[in-house]
Amino acid sequence: MSNIIYLGYYFKVQPVQLGVEILIAELGYAGFESFMETEEGVTAYIQKEDYHDKILNDIQILDSEEFEISFTSEEIEQVNWNHEWEKNFNPIIVDDKCSVRAPFHEKPDTEFDIIIEPKMSFGTGHHETTHMMIQHILKNDFEGKSVLDMGCGTGVLAILAEMKGAKPLDAIDFDNWCYLNSLENVERNNCKHIKVVEGDASLLSGRHYDIVIANINRNILLNDIETYVKTLNEEGLLFLSGFYSEDIAIIKAECNKQDLVHVDTLKRNNWVALKFKK
Repeated sequence: MSNIIYLGYYFKVQPVQLGVEILIAELGYAGFESFMETEEGVTAYIQKEDYHDKILNDIQILDSEEFEISFTSEEIEQVNWNHEWEKNFNPIIVDDKCSVRAPFHEKPDTEFDIIIEPKMSFGTGHHETTHMMIQHILKNDFEGKSVLDMGCGTGVLAILAEMKGAKPLDAIDFDNWCYLNSLENVERNNCKHIKVVEGDASLLSGRHYDIVIANINRNILLNDIETYVKTLNEEGLLFLSGFYSEDIAIIKAECNKQDLVHVDTLKRNNWVALKFKK
């Protein structure tokens, strides 16, 4: 890792809150690997070897009239990622029941205590979608249920599902950083029933689950919902997040095509997490 050279992009965003969320999502799919939110916007990192001159061309928010965004960039060598995110990662508590923290944080008095080191992976619990998916897991019965965490990121949702009694569990992510990070976090939380797999929805053929969790993005969800439903057992539950309130109609329409029944909706700062039943 010490020889890897990164490029750091320093974005100033107005309005900050919603703009940063959209910008991070779009940069992530363009190949940026790690993000640090700042008071003025966000700092984004990408390996120099993955950079190309047109990488920002597909970042639609940069051309949006609703946001004012400027940025500078520089070459960075030997980034100490742990030091970087430790400066910004504060513990969170969801619904007074579940804490998500780093190993160096003091243990809170919660029923479920998850310890993660997110590094370059998505899923610290700070993002609205992860927060809401944690809320869904807390509200629902996972005891003895077989579970798929699709696009697992840090593995935090699969870890909480096991803490709530689920087994067996598959945690799948196509990103190698997420795969390796989930392996570390599963071990760190002494989970015994989670199998972490590197890959995408093409791996799901022949697999069956009582519950599927997918916190990804609208386009991937729309493409893969049919595949998720094929893996669901009768009366199975599907939890979806990673999209905005304005995307609810199109997500529901696809789920209706698959004979799913909409059961519950959570909203947080225009992000949404939906629950469906087969």
